[in-house]
Amino acid sequence: MSAITWEVCAGRGFETVWPERGEGVLRARGRAVGTEPEPYWVTYELDTADGFVTRRLRVTTETGAGTRTLDLRHDGHGRWAADGEPLPAVDGALDCDLGLCPLTNTMPVLRHGLHRTPGERDFLMAWVSVPDLTVRPSLQTYTHLRPGHVRYSSGDFRSDLEFDEDGYVLDYPRLASRLTGR
Repeated sequence: MSAITWEVCAGRGFETVWPERGEGVLRARGRAVGTEPEPYWVTYELDTADGFVTRRLRVTTETGAGTRTLDLRHDGHGRWAADGEPLPAVDGALDCDLGLCPLTNTMPVLRHGLHRTPGERDFLMAWVSVPDLTVRPSLQTYTHLRPGHVRYSSGDFRSDLEFDEDGYVLDYPRLASRLTGR
């Protein structure tokens, strides 16, 4: 398994992920360190089901205030829970979006082939703030611009992302750029 490392300029740090991809599924474990919005360490494991639909995200963050953990689960029928507590605000979402993490842009792009073929898709995401691990609904749009290039937008934020042939982020302006891997 190859590792991918990004410089995460938005968090003033770095992230390394070890992804494993099968037919329509993705498993990954990753670690990140950053200094914005405060110094933090993040460790996570991501599991998807068929169609790259998130099934589980386990995250641990460490800051000067201590350690936090989150076990975010999707039941496969549109419902979400955080540490066993229902999250009705994100019901219907297919994916999580871990803050400051370029890997979690991969699932919707792969599911719809947006790094290869024309299209535009709107998504509701279970967005996880780093380092506090608060889960909030996030409406996001992904638009194919040309092969390997997809526009991401959410609210007033917009960025044109570059993906490799396998659907992993190469460059995410104002967030991260890939240093190594694949």
